[in-house]
Amino acid sequence: MAKLINLQNTATPDSVESEAVSFQSAGVTLRGTLYKPARSRWAKILRGGNRLPAAVVTGAWTTVKEQMAGTYARELAVRGMIALSFDFTGWGESDGDRRYVEDPALKTADIHAAVDFLAQQKGVDAERLFGLGICASSGYMAEAVADHAGLAKLALVAPWLHDLPMAVSIYGGLEGVNELIAASQVAAGSASVPVLTAASTTDDTAPMFQAPYYTEDNRGLINAYDNKFSVLSWKPWLTYNGQVSAKRLTKPVFLVGSAGMALPAGAEAYEQSTGAPLQKLWLADDINQFDFYDRADVVQSSADAVADFFQE
Repeated sequence: MAKLINLQNTATPDSVESEAVSFQSAGVTLRGTLYKPARSRWAKILRGGNRLPAAVVTGAWTTVKEQMAGTYARELAVRGMIALSFDFTGWGESDGDRRYVEDPALKTADIHAAVDFLAQQKGVDAERLFGLGICASSGYMAEAVADHAGLAKLALVAPWLHDLPMAVSIYGGLEGVNELIAASQVAAGSASVPVLTAASTTDDTAPMFQAPYYTEDNRGLINAYDNKFSVLSWKPWLTYNGQVSAKRLTKPVFLVGSAGMALPAGAEAYEQSTGAPLQKLWLADDINQFDFYDRADVVQSSADAVADFFQE
């Protein structure tokens, strides 16, 4: 195995460089950003014949690579890793005919493609490839780590891991869930698929009505954010079981969260179901879901813990 290189003690935010990259997933071109230590530090590593651990990082539903996925990917690079964030099929800068569909199966397949791509990059230690999922992509990333032989560890930050009973309680009971699924099915047979604003402070049809972060232009409401949600998303999203990988996952798992995050019950259920070796870091109860996305002290604490877990 290649020698472990730990640059965390000497890293600063300006010691990271990024590169626009693209790769294929089922014939569709996906676009991402590769973060790694800056060239001055990078050259020394390569001269020594060493390679760095690397991670694929994915973010919350409806988001693009420049949001929380990019934030954490950069933080891992600050801590001496190579990290990839990317836009899923049909989102952001990536290709895909069906746009803005939150499709867990498709996104999980995209993660597999991203891992295969990352493993081939210069300076990456293919024996130390990891997956970091944030919020809604936690279930997708957990499945990928469980099933992809190249991924060695799983870390989840503020994980959203719903199953059907949880979805029913969150989305207006069984009647509300059935109505949304029916709307999704009607849209599938329509020549013109309805697309909603994903997050809004004024439009109460938005799936994230009056949600912070997504509706704040100094936070998540950036130019790159699609802020759209296809009605086709409701069926695959609501019928998705984020707990499904728990029993077949055998690789080390690290959970970062708080009692104040959006769905602590999902993380608790996953912890109880899995037989995988599991560690966790729970931050203060008053830290909410959106704090994990961009609040400086929360991101720093979370990234420190995840990097240590990956590199230990």
